[in-house]
Amino acid sequence: MKKIVMFVLTGMLLLNACAAPGSVSIEVSGTWARSGSKDGNSAAYMLLFNQTGQTDQLIGASSDAASAVEIHLSQMSTDGVMQMTRQEAITLPSNAMLELKPGSYHVMLIDLKQDLAAGESIEITLHFRNHADVILTVPIRDAADMGGSGMDGQNMP
Repeated sequence: MKKIVMFVLTGMLLLNACAAPGSVSIEVSGTWARSGSKDGNSAAYMLLFNQTGQTDQLIGASSDAASAVEIHLSQMSTDGVMQMTRQEAITLPSNAMLELKPGSYHVMLIDLKQDLAAGESIEITLHFRNHADVILTVPIRDAADMGGSGMDGQNMP
């Protein structure tokens, strides 16, 4: 019996040691950002998958492409007006996906330091409460092709 218990424990340790490096991380895919003009604003979108085994939070982001970077939520108010609200954090449940997309959560790039042209890319770093920062290379897409109208006449983040 002792040998069976040791065999099972050894097997569990080996499986844990051989697990893929990405299996205990926050994976990011489908990244893209809207094109924008210097001194204007843009937004970045992506799919986050929390594989860490514990709930975490996205608590911020940074980028050299903008003077300020914030996490926002766009949603329709009760009177039918689209509003953006800054978020201090977004909860990422364990083993769950969260999509940052137009009309919902997104990374807001405020006061762009340069033009963001379709076909180019920028670097954005995501900051989490418990997980190490994740550095992303984010491709730029043409905002004119995205549709929608924002509060300032630009496309809605």
